[in-house]
Amino acid sequence: MSTPELRIEPMTPALGAEVHGVDLTRALGDDDVQVLHDALMNHLVLFFRDQPLDLDQLSAFGRRFGSPHTHPSVPDLEGYPGVMAIHTDANSKVYSGRRWHSDVSCDAEPPMGSILHLHEVPDSGGDTLFANMFAAYETLSAPMRGFLANMYAEHVSEPNFRGYYGVQDEDLRDGAYPVAEHPVVRTHPVTGRKALFVNEIFTSRIVGLAPAESRALLDLLFVHIRGPRFHCRFRWRSNSVAFWDNRCAQHLALWDYFPQTRSGHRFTIVGDKPV
Repeated sequence: MSTPELRIEPMTPALGAEVHGVDLTRALGDDDVQVLHDALMNHLVLFFRDQPLDLDQLSAFGRRFGSPHTHPSVPDLEGYPGVMAIHTDANSKVYSGRRWHSDVSCDAEPPMGSILHLHEVPDSGGDTLFANMFAAYETLSAPMRGFLANMYAEHVSEPNFRGYYGVQDEDLRDGAYPVAEHPVVRTHPVTGRKALFVNEIFTSRIVGLAPAESRALLDLLFVHIRGPRFHCRFRWRSNSVAFWDNRCAQHLALWDYFPQTRSGHRFTIVGDKPV
């Protein structure tokens, strides 16, 4: 039986829900995990407040939903597979999440989801925006949906990992910058719904199209994804948590709080090959 106080409050019609009445510092029962899983399938991203998690508790929560995923260019924190630090302060030159994206779509099997816990946040700013890729797909015209149905796109990591973050070959998880081809429209393995699966950070081209055609089509899709009707926006407070389904939601983090600090940890969950 799930916790009686556990309550799901939708944030916007597009996506997002706040979860009330659950303590993530404690081990969750199977019924609570099922309620949260079902809520994630319905709302794509879940938000939790007032969760003072340590690394063991964050890892334990994440592992209830899958095994840890190791990032291709950011090493796991020692002793905590799948956990990476997220930190920006007055000395930072770059930051995570600068454009709309789904995490590590350049991997052959991109993550199923990510759980971000922030323990230090700026006085204001640093919000994260999320976008519903089911809705982005479903609002395309029928001819466009048909045109995209069997297309694949290439997702590359080097422009981001080396070009933006300065990561060198020897620091990579597999010794090479990952590259993968995925369907432009992927089918969710749980719900069966179709979602756009191209993003501004990793998607480089549409396979089989001329370069100019590919660029024009990707630009059209990226502009479409930026439409606010697909979005929700989360304002962080200390010890807040966001848990998103990486297969059908994209996100964008704002760096509008310089020189203040925004700091926490992310647990990433393994996924499967998009189909």
